[in-house]
Amino acid sequence: MSFLVHNLPPVEVYVKKEFLYDHQKGHGELTPGVWISVKSVMGKALYFETLLTDYGACFDKLPISAFVWKENYDKENQLPLDHLQIWDCFDYDLTVIKKPLLCDCEFFGKDKKMHTGEYIFTIDNCHREQNVLNTNFSEHDPEHKSFNIIKMHNGQFAAQPNNRVIFTDQSLVHPDRKIPDFKVCSQNYTVENTPKWSVGDTDEWQYKTKDEKEYLIEEDEDTAHPEQGC
Repeated sequence: MSFLVHNLPPVEVYVKKEFLYDHQKGHGELTPGVWISVKSVMGKALYFETLLTDYGACFDKLPISAFVWKENYDKENQLPLDHLQIWDCFDYDLTVIKKPLLCDCEFFGKDKKMHTGEYIFTIDNCHREQNVLNTNFSEHDPEHKSFNIIKMHNGQFAAQPNNRVIFTDQSLVHPDRKIPDFKVCSQNYTVENTPKWSVGDTDEWQYKTKDEKEYLIEEDEDTAHPEQGC
């Protein structure tokens, strides 16, 4: 878990050079690089820091739309930033993980089309500082989303939430996949909201509630004095 900036596994990319010149020049040109870190600023798109290997320079604050992973990318079918990442960052605290088993996938875009690609890793937000007012939804279950980073077959990268992505595995996933028709989780689940169960009145290591103790006493008595059959 990091605040604001998190390191990334090395991913080789090409940067669209117009992003390096504030969109004033460099259109249609690419320069190679390697992802170094990602930045999460609440209310903004993910920002990727990249080592530009032709220059030896690190350039940060680049959105995911600034990158492709191959030089011969599909220039006629490039998705805009708000299609590649449909939600802004939820907080300044973030973590990066690689989920096991996941690889080939496709996601449903804003253009109402399915886009295929390869899962790389996931970025997720939380709000860990209890002394700082939480003004977003990183820990509110009905609104929370994570960002699955996908290497798209059209050459771009995407950051999509779970509910827009379908994963494929030749061994685990059924060939005739069902269409997910689930509902958004509207609950904030917790297990400490049942006041009838409490052990705050005891310092015993193997703690039990009053009802549990009485139940065990009755069980012991029944075991010690079984009813005699005839």
